[in-house]
Order: sequence, then structure tokens, then C-alpha cells
Amino acid sequence: MSQLDQVNLFRGWPSTDLLPTERLKKAAVDALSNPLVSAEGYGYGPDEGYLPLRKNIAWWLSDFYAPVRPVDFDRICITGGASQNLACILQVFTDPIQTKHVWLANPTYHLVFQTFEDAGFYQRLGGIPEDEEGLDVSALAVALEAFEKELPEGNEDNEHENIKSPKPHRKSYRHVIYCVPTFSNPSNKTMSLSRRESLVRIARKYDALIICDDVYDFLQYPEINNSLVRSRLPRLVDIDRFLDNGPRDRFGNVVSNGSFSKLIGAGCRVGWAEGTGDLIYGLSQTGSTRSGGAPSQLMSTFINELFEDKSLQRHIADTIIPAGARRYALIISAIKEHLAPLGVTFLSGSEHHLAIGGYYVWIRLSLPFNVVEVCKIALDYYNLVLGDESLFTVPSSTTPQTDRQQHIRLCFMWEAEDKLAEGVRRLGSVLRMLCDK
Repeated sequence: MSQLDQVNLFRGWPSTDLLPTERLKKAAVDALSNPLVSAEGYGYGPDEGYLPLRKNIAWWLSDFYAPVRPVDFDRICITGGASQNLACILQVFTDPIQTKHVWLANPTYHLVFQTFEDAGFYQRLGGIPEDEEGLDVSALAVALEAFEKELPEGNEDNEHENIKSPKPHRKSYRHVIYCVPTFSNPSNKTMSLSRRESLVRIARKYDALIICDDVYDFLQYPEINNSLVRSRLPRLVDIDRFLDNGPRDRFGNVVSNGSFSKLIGAGCRVGWAEGTGDLIYGLSQTGSTRSGGAPSQLMSTFINELFEDKSLQRHIADTIIPAGARRYALIISAIKEHLAPLGVTFLSGSEHHLAIGGYYVWIRLSLPFNVVEVCKIALDYYNLVLGDESLFTVPSSTTPQTDRQQHIRLCFMWEAEDKLAEGVRRLGSVLRMLCDK
């Protein structure tokens, strides 16, 4: 085992020096010192979550995305973070009989696989490849069409059967599509506007619910310093709201899953969901919420204090975005110096004319390197923690691999800035070691 200090380029957490610790400490004191606020915070709360926070999130999203019409607070409910809310979405809006398949970008965020399996979709996950613009929507359309044609005869007999009890707030979608449209995890790719519009139309055609992991949207790193950063692209939930005269039914075909984990800290466990008013109401009726109260009710009052004086927006603009831009530049510079001469390539934001941002760089090793072997040697000899492509590959994927898995995800937001180049240098040493064998 290596005696070197560990460098972890796998962990997808915000660095501790990016957390608004002092402001959050004051927010907690302010919230707990106000009897009106603390009384709500200590209670179970309304099903949809803490109302002042819902209103502030709606205003914040309206300002950042600038949709055709502002976001109404009744389109927002508070969640216990994006991962917890994914499970809740599946509880309310899928049924193991009625919902035929789950479709995911391949590669995708690796920890969602268990969530889908827990919801009854073991061996019912389909991987759709990405290209430079993210999820290949044409390939998805082909896969959906082929899937529907291959369903066995007599399948229509169970069209009206459900495992879950029927409720007026519930709908069982025929398909689920999971994606990270902006700064995708792990590939850091961003879907173009035309790609997003096509995806919504496909979801409407096949009665699919698109679950959008929108947790990286606020992490855009402009080339020119600009504290008034706004999204360059609309979310899929906004497209569903307005495209071709809007949703096809009262639930719509998109839900946006947001979180404060990358902005305030992973442990705060507060997020939000946005969709049609009926979808959001249905989501708020999840059994765990009805029994246990609004998720993260007390912490929601603390976060709301950060909105009241706009300190969260200032923290993003003045701390997170400049740090993200520096960190991205540092790791890219190190990749060009230590890895590019060894045949390593990557897709930068400027190459597909979209924003740079997010948490990750998705590098591709040239043959004959084996990424599993590379990651093992990196850990054993250099105490360098990496994540290889096999972790992010959809299990039991219906999509054949077009080439050998050769990618590694590098996170540039967890380690201290002075360790980023060191981690990349160690990876270069591993590759040179293998070249010399």
C-alpha cells in the first residue's frame, strides 16, 4: 500500500472550503430565535414543505431560468434531496406492472441503479448511449419503438391491473426516462435545446415521465467573470410547460429534481421538485411524507434565511462559481500536461459550444490501457482514488457497447485546489508505468 497522502478524484462532494458555514450558523440562530419560524420548523409541516422556502425557490428559479412565465410556488414541493425524492417519485408515479421499462443515459450516475431496483425495476433498465450533446434521443426513439413492438401478445390483458392502489393524485407512467441534462454525471455533457425539445416530444408519445436530475444547473463557469449568471438553456420541465401548447395531461411528462447538496452541503438534505401542480401535489402525498411530515422541515427554515437576504445567491456567485472556474482550469491544465502526451483525450465545453460547469471531467484513455487495472494500480501504488467507466454503466443494459470501456471520471470540486494537479500527475505516473511494462 502506498505511503502517500490520499488524493480522491472520485468523491463528488463540495470541498469544505466552499461551504457557507458561518452564514448557515447565523441562519440557524436567526430561525431558532424567531418563535414564529421555530414553531413551524419543529413541527411536521405541510405536505408540500415549508411555504416561505417554496416561494423563495420559485422566485429564484424564475430569475435564473427566465421562463416564459414565472414559476409559481404551487409547482414546487420541498424534498429530502434529489436521491430521496427519486425514490418518492417512483413510489407515486410508477407501478411494476403498468410501468414497462426505465431508460437511462449510458453512462449515468451510478447510485441510481439501486433506487430503481428497489422500486421493482430490477433487470428492466435500458441504457441509451450519449453523443457530444448528451443523451442520444434518436437512439432512445428507436429503442422505445422496438421495445413496444417486442412486447408479448396478450400484454394488453394487464393494462388495467396495478400492484399499487389507485389514487386520484397518482398516475402510473408507461415508461421512465432518467437523465442529467446539464453537466451530466459522469460525462459532464449538456443536452442542446433541440435535443431537449425532442426528448419531451418522445416522452409525450410513449407516456414516459422524464426525471431530470438538475443538481448541477447553477454550477456554470463563464469565461468572463459575471456575478449575474443565468442559465443558457431552459430546463426540460420548462420546455414541457410551454412546448406545443403545453402538457398533454394534468401531470405533464417532466419532473425537475433539484438539491442544495452541491451548493450548501451534502448533509443538509434539502431539495425541491418542480412539475405541474397536480404532479407536485401527488408527490407531496407520498406515504412517508404523510406520516413523517415535510422532508427536512427544520433545515428548510435555516435555508430560507439564506434566501431572505440573498446570501445564498451571493455565495454561489462570489464563492462557488469562481472556485469552480479555477478548479476546472487547474485540472484541465494538468490533464494537458501529464495525460494528453499519453493519448488521453476529453471533451471540453468549448468544443460543443455550451457552458462549462459541473463537477467532473470525463477522460478517455487510449488502447491498450485497461481502466479497471489503471484505477487499481492508482489506488495501490499512489493512493489515488478514481472511478472507472464500469461503475457508471447501466446494469443489464439493452444497448451493446460500441467500444471498450476506456473512460475515467475525475471530480475537481472535492480535493483542495493544490491537490488536483498532484492527482492528475499520479495518474500520469500509472500510465507511464503500464507503458514501460
